Amino acid sequence: MILQFVEIMAYPWSVLPPGIHRADLREVRNRYASTYWRMRLFGGFVLASRSLVRAKCERIYLDGSYVTGKPVPRDYDACWDPDGVDPRLVDPVFNNFANNRAAQKQRFGGEFFHAGMVANRYGQNYLDFFQIVRAGAERKGIILIEFEGDPLL
Repeated sequence: MILQFVEIMAYPWSVLPPGIHRADLREVRNRYASTYWRMRLFGGFVLASRSLVRAKCERIYLDGSYVTGKPVPRDYDACWDPDGVDPRLVDPVFNNFANNRAAQKQRFGGEFFHAGMVANRYGQNYLDFFQIVRAGAERKGIILIEFEGDPLL
């Protein structure tokens, strides 16, 4: 079950409590796909998830304004665990970071990174970076989706 949002000082939207919170795609849909726009973003996320599953990806972490209290999120951010993934089966769009990941955004409505990829000048990987509020050093939560047996895949 996805936990209720919490408020963080100096951040405009409520966020998930710190930590990695497990959910399946149905729970994510029920919690966040509450408007037409949010449903479109969720549809792109499911499309991307199916593509990653074909490449043997077992888990993905969902972040961004999509999983906050922001009424109209611009997009979502995700990082996927490359452990066990067959790189020959990964759609090239997941490795295309040109033009601020324009191809990923156009196709899926969000951005995707390898979980262990360096995210900033401090050497944090995306899995850790996603758990920090950008406006400061406060921690926030993200969602872990493990694909095995997920009813929407």
